[in-house]
Amino acid sequence: MAYDLIVIGTGPGGYVCAIRAAQLGLKTAVVEKRKTHGGTCLNVGCIPSKALLHASEAFEHAGHGMAALGVEVAAPKLNLPNMMKHKQETVDANVSGVGFLLKKNKVDAFFGTGKIAAPGKVEVSAEDGSVQVLETKNIVIATGSEVTPLPNVAIDEKQIVSSTGALELDKVPGKMIVIGAGVIGLELGSVWRRLGAKVEVIEFLDRILPGMDNEVAKQSQRLLEKQGLAFQLGKKVTGAKADKSGVTLTVEPAAGGAAESVQADVVLVAIGRRPYTEGLGLEGVGVAMERGRVTIGHHFETNVPGIYAIGDVVRGPMLAHKAEDEGIAVAEILAGKAGHVNYDVIPGVVYTSPEIAVVGKSEEDLKAAGIEYTVGKFPFTANGRARAMRATDGFAKVLACKATDKVLGVAIVGLGAGEMIHEAAVLMEFGGSSEDLARTCHAHPTMSEAVKEAAMAVEKRQIHM
Repeated sequence: MAYDLIVIGTGPGGYVCAIRAAQLGLKTAVVEKRKTHGGTCLNVGCIPSKALLHASEAFEHAGHGMAALGVEVAAPKLNLPNMMKHKQETVDANVSGVGFLLKKNKVDAFFGTGKIAAPGKVEVSAEDGSVQVLETKNIVIATGSEVTPLPNVAIDEKQIVSSTGALELDKVPGKMIVIGAGVIGLELGSVWRRLGAKVEVIEFLDRILPGMDNEVAKQSQRLLEKQGLAFQLGKKVTGAKADKSGVTLTVEPAAGGAAESVQADVVLVAIGRRPYTEGLGLEGVGVAMERGRVTIGHHFETNVPGIYAIGDVVRGPMLAHKAEDEGIAVAEILAGKAGHVNYDVIPGVVYTSPEIAVVGKSEEDLKAAGIEYTVGKFPFTANGRARAMRATDGFAKVLACKATDKVLGVAIVGLGAGEMIHEAAVLMEFGGSSEDLARTCHAHPTMSEAVKEAAMAVEKRQIHM
């Protein structure tokens, strides 16, 4: 059977690409090596971690946040198996939903390891050893990413875990060490801290959240430390030994110096992710790669005609929503339409408490590019709704071009930041100015008023501060 398009991988980028292609009339199939659709994101990443983040926040709020509101309850008791059940039910509902959508849109699904045997030919090796070759006009590589390993630290998913193992722990560790102060490390570290673990984060750099606005990172670190997370910055882990008593890490200053030993019950390795292209046969068909990523052009095409790539295997941030937009764009291009992704307006969210959300450029980006800008900031301590909910941690920040007032970047640290960031994204997609945002009526009282006030503050005309 010949197809117009075969997508290898059914993570957010892959399944969205397949569905959009089918909507546009292309005969489409997907190949998935897992037993379920959804990729890392739905199975062992974004979705299960958000289920545990929400559940652990509820546990913490019940134990520490309700009395001040006049709600007195007995100390909550953790039922970890039930919490994990909630997480798994969330995963199951999402992955079965993807399967339903593929079937609804008449996308054929093949389970097994996909390999590009030649342009226009995809070989699928099933779990039972059977192999079949599918023919297609076009192939989209959407195989996502995998955990980046750390030399001399062997992950066993029991005592030394990746993000996958950190979602499956059967008891709360007494002490957890997180290696890496990026998004994944901070999110999962905060989950287990709320559930009772003593959590310490070791980071090679001298700051948390590499690549994010410096002011945002600094304030977020202070808030996380206030909650009980400890940080060792400018340190590197050079070895790990696990035994019945726990894990012993060898830690050295990143700049060089004497090593020390650090003990933990569980160690989470969260130093990042790398593109997953193993077994795809890319070298055999001559697909160009650079630093582990598939090289693509403006229309997501590789150097081999008929082979395209999207998501974590190509350039840009490793974000599910970025992959989804690329999947839609390449499907539309293959159908003869004009697909496009604006990489300057891709929001990023850290689902700690409070949340951290950014879109566009940071101050450091603008300084490096030599762009003159103005800054408007507004703290949630001055926001009425935030006070009413005792959620005054954080601030909103708007960066606008000094010459044109066009908004170039927005950052929000606060309750619901991941939802509030999208008004900034829409504004920036239309090339809006800080004045446009400042003059847009916002309902009162809402957390979003802080974003409006930050826009007003660009011209020093904020009202409530």
